[in-house]
Amino acid sequence: MNGGRMIQKDEYFYGGSEPVYPSPQMTGSGEWKEAFDRAKEFVGKMTLDEKISLTSGANSDTSCPGFLPAISRLKFPGMCLADAGQGVRGTDFVSSWPSGIHVGASWNKELTLARGQGMGGEFRTKGVNILLGPVVGPAGRVVSGGRNWEGFASDPYLSGILVGETVKGVQGVGVIASTKHFIANEQETNRNPNNGVEAVSSNIDDRTMHEIYLWPFQDAVRAGTGSIMCSYQRVNNSYGCANSKTQNGLLKTELGFQGGVVSDWGAQHAGVATADAGMDMAMPNGGDFWGSHLKDAIKNGTVPESRIDDMIIRTIASWYQMGQDKDFPTPGVGMPKDLTKPHRIVDARNSSFKSTLFDGAVEGHVLVKNIRNALPLKTPKLLSIYGYSAKNPDENNPTDGLSPWLMGSGSFDYQEFGAGFFGWSGATPGTTGIAFNGTLYSGGGSGATSQSLAISPYDAILQQAYEDDTALFWDFQNGKPAVDPVSSACLVFGNAWAAEGADRPGLHDDYTDDLILHVASQCNNTVVIFHNAGIRLVEEFIDHPNVTAMIFAHLPGQASGKALVSILYGEENPSGKLPYTVARKEDDYGVMLRPDKPEGIFKYFPQSNFTEGVFVDYRHFDQNKIKPRFEFGFGLSYTTFGYSNLAVEKDGNKSFGEFPKGKIVEGGQEDLWDVLVKVEAEVENKGEVEGKEVSQLYLGIPETGSEKVPVRQLRGFEKVSIGAGETEKVVFGLTRRDLSVWDVRAQKWRLGEGEYKVEVGGSSRDLPLSGKFTV
Repeated sequence: MNGGRMIQKDEYFYGGSEPVYPSPQMTGSGEWKEAFDRAKEFVGKMTLDEKISLTSGANSDTSCPGFLPAISRLKFPGMCLADAGQGVRGTDFVSSWPSGIHVGASWNKELTLARGQGMGGEFRTKGVNILLGPVVGPAGRVVSGGRNWEGFASDPYLSGILVGETVKGVQGVGVIASTKHFIANEQETNRNPNNGVEAVSSNIDDRTMHEIYLWPFQDAVRAGTGSIMCSYQRVNNSYGCANSKTQNGLLKTELGFQGGVVSDWGAQHAGVATADAGMDMAMPNGGDFWGSHLKDAIKNGTVPESRIDDMIIRTIASWYQMGQDKDFPTPGVGMPKDLTKPHRIVDARNSSFKSTLFDGAVEGHVLVKNIRNALPLKTPKLLSIYGYSAKNPDENNPTDGLSPWLMGSGSFDYQEFGAGFFGWSGATPGTTGIAFNGTLYSGGGSGATSQSLAISPYDAILQQAYEDDTALFWDFQNGKPAVDPVSSACLVFGNAWAAEGADRPGLHDDYTDDLILHVASQCNNTVVIFHNAGIRLVEEFIDHPNVTAMIFAHLPGQASGKALVSILYGEENPSGKLPYTVARKEDDYGVMLRPDKPEGIFKYFPQSNFTEGVFVDYRHFDQNKIKPRFEFGFGLSYTTFGYSNLAVEKDGNKSFGEFPKGKIVEGGQEDLWDVLVKVEAEVENKGEVEGKEVSQLYLGIPETGSEKVPVRQLRGFEKVSIGAGETEKVVFGLTRRDLSVWDVRAQKWRLGEGEYKVEVGGSSRDLPLSGKFTV
């Protein structure tokens, strides 16, 4: 201990993160054998200088944010790395896909796979070898986190299923997925060292690491992700890209990861330490640490040449594994350096995926209130539209340099965005919670989308009004607009902005709340629509009797307005469910509400202690008996569903032993995915219109020691379309991993003895079916 004195040196934290050395070499297990053998042969032909060139990025005549140089002697064309998990950023003739949070709200596995295929195809056509996504870190721990919208959900199981489908889709068309940010990258505040203050440290116990934060990465590795991106912040006071426990231990040993680890841009803060800790590629370049310095370290024996060989084998094996040595477009061919200069048109859009873009936009909308049959609209006589988020931003136009269009912040104050992302002076990041200049298709930063086409809510409503001869009034400017009281309905559009580089100032804003209340006081059929890049609280207005309906519209991508109108008018039945919990007040989230900041003796080494352990989101609300406004998994439809006939059956042919015994394959021990229990239920559509229901299975795992376990945890979901009056069966398979807790002593997943509770229903707090089985 230091007696309460200010900590000045990093040595104070040494040993906080367990050292795991050496970095495991790729084994070429499973489906990687051929790619591994070819990569080894390739590396055997390389000179040391050529090897060094493939450990870090280089300049190119493209706009690829990262670029590995070509080695013409070996007929290697180089590799383009480009953003991000919602679509190709910073170029023309590409689609704006629904963002991660929107995909999470869809709870649709098949649609997620199709999105991965369509999005991956656009990256391929543009000559992008490595797609810098999808995101499962942040995992949504910090509720006001600036990048939560890039991830899928605040639940590891839901995120894990959807990241697996995304990886399969992207890599199925020959593009390498770089799943990120590894690991526990939960806040933007102090994410990087700055002005003598180190990056924040995410301090996590071993059980929490496995059950919450590593879980979805495990699914990504099992799906075959060819790349993992290490994160900016520190983990247990060791930088993410120099953390041997997380990279060598968790990722490459425990999960059997076969691909390469690439740094986040500028996340490398050491040379030899990052090489030894398992990082394989530095981006955007080798900087002060690799390049010639890495060559010196190899020559003087500080780093063995076998370590650099493994770095290159992992990169080249991924290249072979995705078939990029055959008929892959020239790296960066569709990524011109300056769109304002003459350039070749490479149109990456594929008309066969238009329906995927539309369906994805539709299914991520979540209807959370609908009284007095407010929706769907039925040929309204007069519609009045209010709010800054109904229309398109005033500009959607690429300009040279670091433009708002490039960073997805055309709707927001660009000076404030730049203060957070680029460190500009003149504004304070994280002070404004809404984007006043138009609707949101994505959040801001490197994960933003580049709209080649975008349909705003107003655009689509105008077209529908024209067809229906509906009178239309609108006011996008005023916070207290005039309201025509004979309006058939008043639509109020707000948003909740979030972007890389800054965390959100809070979970609601007074301006939008006051706008809604003002309209509702004069219009008895007020429908509220939020395009929200994160959790948005609604207590100020949700119980107002004239607020008859509300939709969380999230971040739908380019088909936003078209999708919304299809829901508002009943052409599509809403089927989204919340991938997070909406509380009644901010304090209900406890320590997870806001990011941690430098303070006290840790002024120079900010600490974020994950003291809640595994009790995040709905687990926290259940554990502390807090009633949410809208629970995790909640969402309304234009019909209603009933559940019946639960059946729970153990597989008598499978081992229910305490620990798994299988060999390590991609994703961990292979018998972790043995299905031990099958659960069936029937779901009936009790209404008059067809609809899709997300049936959810929650498991109560028995406590077998001193460690507390959540009341319930999501362990299955199926989305099925059911005709009016019809019944469908849903089937869930519970794997060994699903039934297990992480045993910190045995360092294995432990299947405990006792009674397991199975609950099935339409949300985490609407679970009419209950059963059990005993191990």
